[in-house]
Amino acid sequence: MRIVIAGGHGQIARQFARLVTETGHHPVGMIRKPEHVPDLQEDGTEPVLIDLERTSVEEMTGIVRGADAVVFAAGGGPDGNAGRKETVDKGAAIMLADAAEAAGVRRYLMVSAMGIDKVDPDSDDIFQIYLRAKKAADDYVRSRDLDWTIVKPGRLTDDVPTGVVQVGDLERGSITRGDVAHVLAEALEADNTIGKTFDVLNGDVPIKQAVAEL
Repeated sequence: MRIVIAGGHGQIARQFARLVTETGHHPVGMIRKPEHVPDLQEDGTEPVLIDLERTSVEEMTGIVRGADAVVFAAGGGPDGNAGRKETVDKGAAIMLADAAEAAGVRRYLMVSAMGIDKVDPDSDDIFQIYLRAKKAADDYVRSRDLDWTIVKPGRLTDDVPTGVVQVGDLERGSITRGDVAHVLAEALEADNTIGKTFDVLNGDVPIKQAVAEL
């Protein structure tokens, strides 16, 4: 399976790519910085240079054409730049959906965020701006003719992955980036996740079982 990943140098993306490589798939990482190429090559990922904020649907369509799935794991960064929430978290996710449709790639996995259903529509707080951008992107992806799955992790940590989670409509909590990557890898090939949106936190159910029971 050829899997194109937006935000290919991110921590979740890289761990996801290594997991799917181990099972015989071919990840393609879309990255902005040439200096990140060696990292992806070391992971077994094919690097493609593209600036998600300065590209076109046509260019992105050319990259995803021939893929079996796309994964949106990009982000505008933690620097408080509100504009990048619109251009990356929202705009690039929407563009990837349009490109996937244009290229005939049906499978779309979205890394979203918990809390978007309770977002404040008027707040200038940067986190609320981020949540509004993610909600708009999720809503758009759900409106397209795609086999989408939207994964909404809680607060992300760099702790050692546990391999156990809880999924569903959850309250606040945290999850390791490695466990999010593992959930994505399982969801990718689980048809029961198509058309589903779910929260995910660390818990006590093995990831394969948790995904299968969605």
